[in-house]
Amino acid sequence: MSKKNQHVVPHQEGWATKGAGNERATKVHATQADAIAHAKQIAQNQQSELLIHGRNGRIRERNSYGNDPYPPRG
Repeated sequence: MSKKNQHVVPHQEGWATKGAGNERATKVHATQADAIAHAKQIAQNQQSELLIHGRNGRIRERNSYGNDPYPPRG
């Protein structure tokens, strides 16, 4: 399994989880909280990063679940 950073992005039907570089959403969720929980689980399994975007599309938070020697605090 490849390590792809997971993104939580706005979607016309709510919020989507999306692997980095993917055109299509992995899954669409009604709430951002649901999308974050799903993306976090994938990122932990793949030991990758989770990037959470706001409604404006800009990254508002990121968490690393990999073997990063300097992970973000939080």
